[in-house]
This record gives sequence, structure tokens and C-alpha cells, in this order.
Amino acid sequence: MSDPMTIRDVYVVDAVRTPIGKFGGALSSVRPDDLAAHVVRALVDRTPELDPARIDDVVLGAANGAGEDNRDVARMAALLAGLPVTVPGVTVNRLCGSGLEAVIQAARAVALGDASIVVAGGVESMSRAPWVLQKPERAFPAGHQQLHSTTLGWRMTNPAMAAEWTVPLGEGAELIADKHAITRAAQDAFALESHRKAARAWSEGLYEAEVVPYAGVELARDECVRDNTSLEALGRLRPSFRKEGEGTVTAGNASPLNDGAAALLLVDEAGLRATGREPLARIRTSAVTGIEPQLFGLGPVEAVRRALAKAGRDFADLTTFELNEAFAAQSLGCLAEWPELDPAVVNPRGGAIAIGHPLGASGARLAGSVAHQLAAAGSGTGLAALCIGVGQGLALVLER
Repeated sequence: MSDPMTIRDVYVVDAVRTPIGKFGGALSSVRPDDLAAHVVRALVDRTPELDPARIDDVVLGAANGAGEDNRDVARMAALLAGLPVTVPGVTVNRLCGSGLEAVIQAARAVALGDASIVVAGGVESMSRAPWVLQKPERAFPAGHQQLHSTTLGWRMTNPAMAAEWTVPLGEGAELIADKHAITRAAQDAFALESHRKAARAWSEGLYEAEVVPYAGVELARDECVRDNTSLEALGRLRPSFRKEGEGTVTAGNASPLNDGAAALLLVDEAGLRATGREPLARIRTSAVTGIEPQLFGLGPVEAVRRALAKAGRDFADLTTFELNEAFAAQSLGCLAEWPELDPAVVNPRGGAIAIGHPLGASGARLAGSVAHQLAAAGSGTGLAALCIGVGQGLALVLER
């Protein structure tokens, strides 16, 4: 390897993802380790000149880790994908930002000379997330024990956290709607546009370059995209977190529960030559920030500004921006704090409200989509960013 003190360019050679399945839908029968193995294998198969033994690491994000994705799902996926046993794997967790965190950590290793070729991505099966029972502090306890679903939200919360820091995610979105006076109508309109853009992208074949269907499952496109939804249909849904007449966040203007996986192949110059491929994009800079946990949805606001500043770029330079749509209220709140941003560059192929939000996979999906969009355009600056529960924001700048 070259001088480890030399910061090296990091390239995205390829990026793939599964179609995103709905909760209890087409991918619910597939284990998360198998979903992850599928996208890892797809990257290798699509790069026939690459010797898999040259892969230095597999870095995957997973937000749950309580079920079949336990005990380092990245290592399991590497083995299940048929990679040599000499290829290691590590799993990272930054909740909704896990997939993007995996990409950032992998890119950092390549940039510093610790690795030349790394597979990075994320996976989540919210359908298969197990119920868990907390172990009692003493044997044979009396009374009832609480069973927790691990699909979404808080469980076994520290009382000190519950007293000061934790609110239901949807209530956090409501707080942002209050802060920025975001109406129910604005949220529904944002959700409708997400579905329309995603449906149009699929009809125009824009996702063909990145989506690799899972063999044996009849799912060729994202399962939650509604081609025929309307403002009237969205308007009939009741608020999910506050009383009728008080709440604005509904199942229609929030991201659904989902299953899916995504992965990117990251390389340095030597790794690029080994693949025989032209890169989709180059990774530039990243940033992570913290924020008041109740306003977690605004986490990307400062993270995006910092990542752009590190890259010597500003909002006017962006040609595409994949912002994770955890909630319409949250996304609109972020946009309200970026008045200099052209909203036309945000989620041009639809966002998570339509496509879905499989927690640990979403960040990798966003980064991969940005890379493919930059490659299709031939040049430009792209950004991927997510809000994160418990009050964080994560952003990544890519260029071509």
C-alpha cells in the first residue's frame, strides 16, 4: 500500500439495492442476512474482473440487531455471499443513519490507506424483527412481564432517558410541524409528490441500473409506491399521533415500515484498476451532528451545511440531493431551514415516503442513488442525508 499518511481519492464503482418491500409483504419471508448477502453477491457478479479475495472488508449498517441480523450480520452476509473466508465483515449502528455510516466508515478506511476495496451498505427486515422479553433481575419473578416489538421505536428505555429525551418518532414530527407551521395540506402534498416522482422514475426505467430483484420473490419494483394515490385519499387518513383536529402526521405522509438491503463498492485508484470499471462518482466529504432529541428530524440541517463547507461547496452547486423522507413534516422542516436550496434537486426520483425506509439500509440506498444519478448526468455534485432518532444528522457529499 501507499504511504498511509496520504489521503487517497475514494470512488464508487457500483451501487445496488433490492426493491424495497412493504411490512409483511413480498420480502417478509427473506432473512435479513440473506438480503444483505444478495446485494453483496450482486456487486461481485457485476464486477467480473474483480477477484473477491481482494475485498478488504464488508461494512454494513443495521439498526435493529435483535433478531436474525444479530451477531455481526456483515460477516454473515460475506460468508453467505460466497466471499472467501479471508474477507472480514463488521456491522455498524447509527439507527436510521446506519447504512450511510457504513459507507462513510468504509470510505474513511480507503482514504486513509487502511483498505483498497470495500463493500459498504446496509440491511433491515422490519417484518422479521422479533419480539423480545427483558431478562428479569431475579429468578422466578411474580406478575406479568412485558413483551416488546423491535420493529420500531423505544423499548426497555432508561428511565432517565424517558424523563427527558425520548418522544415517539411521530410526535417528534408533529413538534417540527408546530415549529415551522407546516400544515396537514402541505404534508399531504409533499407525500403525493414523492409517490408521483417515484412512479415516474420506475416507468422511465431510471431504477434499472441499481435495483437487483431477489431470486424466487415476485417483486420487481418498490412495493409501497402508489401510482394512483391522490390528495383526497391522503386527506381521508386520520392523524396517527395526536387527536383528530390536533395532529397532522398520518400514515400517508410518513415513511412506511419496510424490508430491503443496499450496497456500494468503494475503491481507491489501485482498486479501480482491479475492477476494470469506470467509477460512478467520487466520495468527497461527510459530517455528523447532534441536535435536541425531540427535534431529531431537523438533524440534517447542520450536518448538510458542514459537509458542504468541508467540500468547498454550497447549495447552489448541488445537482441532486437525496434527503431521507422519514416524515413529510420533518423533510419540509429541513427545507424551510435551507432557503437557499432549490427544491427541484431534492429527491428527483421520489423519496422514502413512497419508496420506503428500511432503517439500516436507507442511507446506503440514498448514497447509491446519488452515485447513479451523477453517472447518468455525466457530472455534478450530489448529497445524501438523513435524520436520526435520538437527535442526530448525517450527510455525505459525492461528485463526478
